[in-house]
Amino acid sequence: MGKTVLIVEDEQSIVDILSFNLTKEGYDTLEALDGPTGLQLALEQNPDLVLLDLMLPGMSGFDVCQKLRQAGSLVPIVMLTAREEEDDKVRGLELGADDYITKPFKNRELMARVKANIRRVGMAPAAVPAPQPEAGAPLGERVQVDEERATIFKDGAPLDLTQREYDLIRFLAARPGKIFSREALMEHVWNYEGYVGDVRAVDVAIRRLREKIEDDPANPAFIKTKRGMGYYFGE
Repeated sequence: MGKTVLIVEDEQSIVDILSFNLTKEGYDTLEALDGPTGLQLALEQNPDLVLLDLMLPGMSGFDVCQKLRQAGSLVPIVMLTAREEEDDKVRGLELGADDYITKPFKNRELMARVKANIRRVGMAPAAVPAPQPEAGAPLGERVQVDEERATIFKDGAPLDLTQREYDLIRFLAARPGKIFSREALMEHVWNYEGYVGDVRAVDVAIRRLREKIEDDPANPAFIKTKRGMGYYFGE
C-alpha cells in the first residue's frame, strides 16, 4: 500500500507542483487550501506525512501543528515557509513540527525530507501501554531505556519524549563521550544522507530534550555541548 502525503498549502500552483512530483515518486496525495480543512484531513485520513504551509487562511500552520500534537497525532510534519526569520522556524519546531523547508525549494531536497521522515516512522517500534522500568538497559546510573516500548526512564520514571527525542538520546547515549556535529546528527538521527542544509532543528531538539531529562537544563549533565564541535552524552 502506497504512502500518503497531505499537502496543506493555499497557493494552488504550489499544490499542483507538489502533487505532481510526489505522485511521480509513488506517493498518494491529499490536498487542502486552508488550515481548518488541513487539520480535518490530517485527523480523519491519517496520512503518512504532512507538508504544512505556515501562512494559511482560516487557521495558521502553527495552529494546525499545535492542534495535531494536542490531539495525540504523531504524523511527521514538514513546514513549508517563505519566511527567513529564525523565530518562525524555531516556533514551528517547538510546537511539534519535525522539520522545515524554505521556499523556493528544490524538488530533490523536498523529496529527501519526505522520504527520511516517512522512513523514520516506519523504523519506530509500536507503542506499548504502561511501560515498566524493570526491563530497561542502563544508559547511566540514573537513565534507563526500554527498547521494546521505546521509553526512556529517569530515576525510575518514564519521560514523555517524542519519537525524535527518543531516537536522539538513544543515539548519543549508545556512544558516551563521542562528540557529534549537527550535520552528523542530521544524517544519523534525522536520516538525511549527506545533509548540508540548515541544522537549526538539531539545536531545537536538543533544547527540548534537555528540558525533559536534565535537572537543570541550563547546566546539562546528560546531553552536553562541546563548543564549536557538537553534542555528546556524558552522564
